[in-house]
Amino acid sequence: MPNTKKERLIFAFITVIITVPCFIFYCLSIENGGILNVDPHFALILIPIEFVLAYLSEVFLGSPLSLKLALKAMPPKEHKPMIVETAIICATVCIMCPWMSFLATILYKGIFPGLVFKDITFTLSKFFIYFIPNFLQTFILNFPFALLSQLFFIQPLTRKIFKRIFKK
Repeated sequence: MPNTKKERLIFAFITVIITVPCFIFYCLSIENGGILNVDPHFALILIPIEFVLAYLSEVFLGSPLSLKLALKAMPPKEHKPMIVETAIICATVCIMCPWMSFLATILYKGIFPGLVFKDITFTLSKFFIYFIPNFLQTFILNFPFALLSQLFFIQPLTRKIFKRIFKK
């Protein structure tokens, strides 16, 4: 769909505008035991922070790598455009979900959740005991939501908006 650098930046912008609020409310509802327990003020504080992190990650990490991976696995000359687009979406989720889950673990749970503030010394054992399990849990809970929402909701909506902006 996007052909030029400007179009790719706009496409990423549209994707992130839709994705970030969905994931913030999803992650906060998991953290707080349901969507009704989410503090909307906290969510509104996180949206600009995550938007910047997600947009920069998408532009510099997710989009270039996923395009290379998907086009290598599904060359456009050999496969239908729908299959190639689906491969790009799946590759993007496989790159962005672990990275954004890592950032979400830091934003939502802190680097070392459960530690007493008196003991702020960094040790490798604390990292493995607190951060790694929280990151893995966040990633495992986010991946199915990321894949399904990108395939069936976010990317179709993004493509529809993009086509309206760039009528050819």
